[in-house]
Amino acid sequence: MKKQLFFWLLAAGFPAAAQTPTPLTARQGKVKLTFMLAAGQPTYAVTYGTKAVVNASRLGLAFEGGQGFDGPLTLLGSEVKDVDETWQPVWGEVKNIRNHYQQLTVHLRQPAAPGRRLDVVFRVFADGVGFRYELPRQLALGNFVVSDELTEFALPADHQAFWIPGDYDTNEYLYTKSRLSAVDNAQQVKASTEIAVRDAPDAQAVATPLMLKADDGLYVNIHEAAQVDYPAMQLHVDRASHRLTARLVPNAVGSKAFLRAPSRTPWRTIIVSDKAPDILASKLILNLNEPSKLPTTDWIKPMKFVGVWWEMQIGKSDWKYANSADTLDAQGHLIPTGRHGANTANVKRYIDFAAAHHIAGVLVEGWNVGWEDWFGAWKEQVFDFVTPYPDFHVQEIKDYAQSKGVQMIMHNETSGSATSYEQHLDTAYQFMNRFGYPSVKTGYVGRIIPRGEHHDGQWMSNHFVRVAEMAAKHHVTVDMHESVRPTGLSRTYPNWLSGEAGRGNEYNAFSIGSPPEHETIMPFTRFIGGPMDYTPGIFKLQNFEPTGKRSVRTTLAKQLALYVVLYSPLQMAADLPENYEAHPDAFKFIEDVPVDWDDTRIVAAEPGDYITTVRKAKGENEWYLGSITDENARTQPVKLDFLPPGQRFEATIYADAKDADWQKNPASYQITKQVVTSKSTLTLRLAPGGGAAVSFKPVAGK
Repeated sequence: MKKQLFFWLLAAGFPAAAQTPTPLTARQGKVKLTFMLAAGQPTYAVTYGTKAVVNASRLGLAFEGGQGFDGPLTLLGSEVKDVDETWQPVWGEVKNIRNHYQQLTVHLRQPAAPGRRLDVVFRVFADGVGFRYELPRQLALGNFVVSDELTEFALPADHQAFWIPGDYDTNEYLYTKSRLSAVDNAQQVKASTEIAVRDAPDAQAVATPLMLKADDGLYVNIHEAAQVDYPAMQLHVDRASHRLTARLVPNAVGSKAFLRAPSRTPWRTIIVSDKAPDILASKLILNLNEPSKLPTTDWIKPMKFVGVWWEMQIGKSDWKYANSADTLDAQGHLIPTGRHGANTANVKRYIDFAAAHHIAGVLVEGWNVGWEDWFGAWKEQVFDFVTPYPDFHVQEIKDYAQSKGVQMIMHNETSGSATSYEQHLDTAYQFMNRFGYPSVKTGYVGRIIPRGEHHDGQWMSNHFVRVAEMAAKHHVTVDMHESVRPTGLSRTYPNWLSGEAGRGNEYNAFSIGSPPEHETIMPFTRFIGGPMDYTPGIFKLQNFEPTGKRSVRTTLAKQLALYVVLYSPLQMAADLPENYEAHPDAFKFIEDVPVDWDDTRIVAAEPGDYITTVRKAKGENEWYLGSITDENARTQPVKLDFLPPGQRFEATIYADAKDADWQKNPASYQITKQVVTSKSTLTLRLAPGGGAAVSFKPVAGK
């Protein structure tokens, strides 16, 4: 057997015994990665300059039935290579992205299972590290089941953390700011009582992206990239040692991942800097994803949209047509309640508003049969995705929207019946093509069929990719709700424009809401992996629902600023048309602000406190600024050195008025204009829970 192994290793291109001593290193700028193999145990460590980011931390995979890569391993060899390239995203925050890293690949084998090989691939960037496990094609390993991933992140101290619980099915929690030693899911869940936790058994597990701030001035973000054919990674926090250990979301029977060699895991990512804005500017996660798999992308169009949605959230109308599926008249027809929002006349009203204000799209929820008994209905088929209610006339709406130059956005709620949706995908997208829907918003509220799979498990991870692939075949873009949080797959599937997977603006309509600091945390956490359909733009911030008890905990000016701070190529103007018509001067910013950009600058940022972002419109000499704060009033100076030198711009400033306050006077704002240049400085006054939005347009003839 030893002789056979010797010749097999030679054929595979490896020496029969390890020739490369450890430690092995790779570096880029201030970031250094060190790999060690001591007593057969592989570890890695990361430093930033002279500061420790991650101390020596375990690596490995455990398999069901044993003989995984969790025992003593032997080093076969290693390679280092340098890559420096530039690529252009189909859409995004910048026009060009530099992909510059040093890659260290470490080849290991398992002596306890002769012939089994594992590669660990590290990529070191100037702003962090990504690494993953790769299992090459090999005779000694076919099908296998991962029971645990042994990856650790041994942090050097008890950092300040911004975290949510490691729930298997939702990421829609409020963020807690605490030391790692204080992580306690039970207490956090009590603070978000509107979320029913189904299965999150580890009281010390947190979701990623996890944002950390060290007392020595380092900012560290831990997440993953390219999550394909694998469950989401959560992190168990050892509160005494500050060591984080990977926890994979299981399937319905407790297994983690079913794989076959050759295969590979997602990248584990560590973004690090001594400046908070660098975390938001990082493109490390996008760079770790594969280039676009789509043969053409010219049909993919980012857009703003309005829609029949917020009015249901606040109780003005309803998704369902009748009170229940059993509410029938003598002829066997559903008896309407009179509160159905997705009716032809109402949809035309939104189309008219969109056309009048140069908004490209209109979303309609509740248009198809099945909403009467959909919530919590754990059954194979709830919706068929092609049958409208009697008061929603598909052809008439198509013709009307086309006459107004407006595109319709489809809504496909599945009620968790993911298998049913997959069976109807082709039919559903053919329906969209036939009736002129270039984009779809999907939903997965409830327990997942088949078997009660978890939203963040391997099966659903693959389902979301299958949806993106089928949508691409029909030239449809996708906005997925109740999905796994993003990991940069929008590079590989650029028709996957946006998603939810986080606590959006809607929670202000039906729950305890979100505090003013929420939007200053989200870019450092949920948005690290990709865009979010946050649904900004609420103008009626109080007394918008029957009880009068709910409120949106921002000022109106901050709602405008969110269009710049919270990036998405698919942005909703979420409020009702009549609430926008009451403030046409403020709505002008929503009309003007783009959703696709050539450049982005993070002017100032501190997680949980404030963010100021500036972006350049795609293909235009126009810039837009958004500045937001938490519950504290703040003065934010902004140097305008991002503007082209020697040119004059008209700055239109949408700001909190002097008496603005998210609690006492949220709708108080003022709009001023002034001519500025690259040598100018603006001083923005942000009210408690407030913000400011600014457009910069060239002065004609100058």
